[in-house]
Amino acid sequence: MGRPYVIMNAAMTLDGKIATREGDSRISCPEDLDRLHRLRARVDAILVGAGTVLSDDPSLTVRRARGRNPLRVVVDGRARIPLTARVLDGSSKTLVAVSRRAPRRKVEELRKRAEVLEMGGGEVDLPRLLEELGRRGVRRVLLEGGSTLNWHMLSLGLVDEVRVAISPRIVGGEGAKTLVGGKGFGRVEEGIELELRRVSRVGRDLLLLYRVKGVRGKVKRAPSKGE
Repeated sequence: MGRPYVIMNAAMTLDGKIATREGDSRISCPEDLDRLHRLRARVDAILVGAGTVLSDDPSLTVRRARGRNPLRVVVDGRARIPLTARVLDGSSKTLVAVSRRAPRRKVEELRKRAEVLEMGGGEVDLPRLLEELGRRGVRRVLLEGGSTLNWHMLSLGLVDEVRVAISPRIVGGEGAKTLVGGKGFGRVEEGIELELRRVSRVGRDLLLLYRVKGVRGKVKRAPSKGE
């Protein structure tokens, strides 16, 4: 069946930050939040990393639009998310992808609140995870990742479309997280090439929609504490 179609969605400031140095990620305007929830209602699953759950504790449900709640998928290689996280509240089905490094006791506790799949040794095998989602009938995935997960998904060629809402603010900060983190490419020409498909205004924000054309550089995936 192949892997699902993956849409990476994010809100960032004009200087490319998805959160401030203190971790404030409330960047979207109300109209963009409405757009996000309409998008959630049209996908089969939402994918985030453990870092997003730890920092923002999102519920990842549809609240500002009509529609069903999609499957919530958390990439959490070492089973770090707390048992009190809102993604484990039972309001919608949740799948937690862990690696063999995850503590067995914590995994068993997570199994009481969500489905847990072991997907890899040192870190979660993202291509394998997407293939499993495709096997289960998931056709469209919304990636709402942080810097680290966004990097791994993009560098592995697992993202098909990128939607970014740009807020007319500049927050700066060397330690503030950017849209994509990770190891990065050494040369600009190695970077992920995008094709602009649409530009529109959403409230005070500017929405850019890109199609991912391909990944030229070769990057070996390394374990990440953010998963």
